[in-house]
Amino acid sequence: MDLELTSVRKAYGQVVALDGVTLRARANETVAVVGPSGCGKSTLLELVCRLTEPDAGTISAPKAALMPQRDGLLPWLSALDNAGLALRASGASKRDARAAAHEHFEAFGLTGFERARPAELSGGMRQRVAFLRTLLAGRPVLCLDEPFGALDALTRSQMQRWLADALLQEPRTVLLVTHDVEEAALLADRIVLLSPRPGRVVETIEVDLPRPRARTDLAIVELRERALTAIEQKELA
Repeated sequence: MDLELTSVRKAYGQVVALDGVTLRARANETVAVVGPSGCGKSTLLELVCRLTEPDAGTISAPKAALMPQRDGLLPWLSALDNAGLALRASGASKRDARAAAHEHFEAFGLTGFERARPAELSGGMRQRVAFLRTLLAGRPVLCLDEPFGALDALTRSQMQRWLADALLQEPRTVLLVTHDVEEAALLADRIVLLSPRPGRVVETIEVDLPRPRARTDLAIVELRERALTAIEQKELA
């Protein structure tokens, strides 16, 4: 089942966050949503995850799991138990949740850190635990809200490559919110550009490039410049 939003509007009092947004993500596609701060990107994910309802328009989507900007790891739990939280919330025993999470620790580069508390993990490791927790929720759609925004440039680059590999191994439909147009070009099948608030779709860019992608590829550089130009023109309009 595809994810599809049609003419979606959402307001908070007098503040209109999104106005007439239409977008689509096919099964196992990654769609990046890019736009300036305050344009309603996070609101869009909350709508898809049914954490709030639109004032107008329709949303057709399978169940979705949200990975927010902050990793949200519980400081008193181990990495293994944090990764298994979604399973525990679904009724799994602690033993079964740990076993299911542990099966992924090697692939996620977390072997040896099963008992580590969040404070003992690097920023990149914390994000991997948070992503695994989101993945284990078992939802066909993953909504990722600036997942690497708090990381330094080097770790961010490493995590972008890691996420691309992880999605090849565990395909999902992904709605990725980011302010980084280069990140969008590296990871997405399609880039949706939003205007300043109220968020409206300015342009949709198809990214028909083979993977893996490198930020130095001429096609990536051209996509980044095209997206930045479109956003800047809208901001100045």
